[in-house]
Amino acid sequence: MLSERRLEVLRAIVQDYVGTDEPVAVGSKALTERHRLGVSPATVRNDMAALEDEGYIAQPHTSAGRIPTDKGYRLFVDKLAGVKPMTGPERRAIQNFLDGAVDLDDVVGRTVRLLAQLTRQVAVVQYPSLTRSTVRHVELLSLAPARVMLVLITDTGRVEQRMIDCPAPFGETSLADLRARLNSRVAGRRFADVPQLVQDLPDAFEAEDRGTVATVLSTLLETLVEETEERLMIGGTANLTRFGHDFPLTIRPVLEALEEQVVLLKLLGEAGDSSMTVRIGHENAYEGLNSTSVVSVGYGSGDEAVAKLGVVGPTRMDYPGTMGAVRAVARYVGQILAES
Repeated sequence: MLSERRLEVLRAIVQDYVGTDEPVAVGSKALTERHRLGVSPATVRNDMAALEDEGYIAQPHTSAGRIPTDKGYRLFVDKLAGVKPMTGPERRAIQNFLDGAVDLDDVVGRTVRLLAQLTRQVAVVQYPSLTRSTVRHVELLSLAPARVMLVLITDTGRVEQRMIDCPAPFGETSLADLRARLNSRVAGRRFADVPQLVQDLPDAFEAEDRGTVATVLSTLLETLVEETEERLMIGGTANLTRFGHDFPLTIRPVLEALEEQVVLLKLLGEAGDSSMTVRIGHENAYEGLNSTSVVSVGYGSGDEAVAKLGVVGPTRMDYPGTMGAVRAVARYVGQILAES
């Protein structure tokens, strides 16, 4: 375990390096005074030597100064970095920007742009997962005597539409009856519960209508289980060009990784997990992202997260500020979904 003093020295090194992009000189008098470490530069020099021996800081080949390693950033995040709260004006700006959204696609699009602007990193937002959603309403619209449109609306504002060709004409009265019976059973219920709730519904209709009712229910259940929730929106990729020197060889592996949706979903983590996750450097399993850090958190309309959002950037990141922005945006998105 590092002493409190060495932890403070590490904090000072991380903050200076993130703020200036310059390796920190060993035993720097400026470092000692700026962070009020209360010890001599010689003592700081000894502490830096110990931090280097233990792998928390390292000497880049082009400089005599020291920079944090992945291990150093990890200790900084775990022990030293509080989440920086957003200011009042920042919170109001977030709320005003997101409040103007007209539908779920707009909410996700605005969230991506906002996160990228706030953090100056690459923003990634996962669409709400259908499997963790509840049914708000099922609408059935007659398009022709034997053609119906099914509209499924979730508690997260997601809307799924399906066209249904019925085996026989289905009158408006029967359609209204099916709509009412269906919503009385499934509105407000979890997707996983719906199949059990509607399995005997065809029995409530006349024999000539049961085939159409079964077709409508089959389409509804197919919609519930389709894996359409694995959708992402990404923005702010151009921000990476500001950090070209933070990537050892080239930025290309990072850009290639960001194009792989499966990779990004794994980086964000399990959608149902609402806790904040920070993966630093080589903690990212995908080799192309070993020079980046990923900060993600779950968002949702209730206590359980329905999806994740986060940012990807170089390991030389303002962790407290980034974590604060990601958490604040997730909270506001959750509120919008709850009120939609």
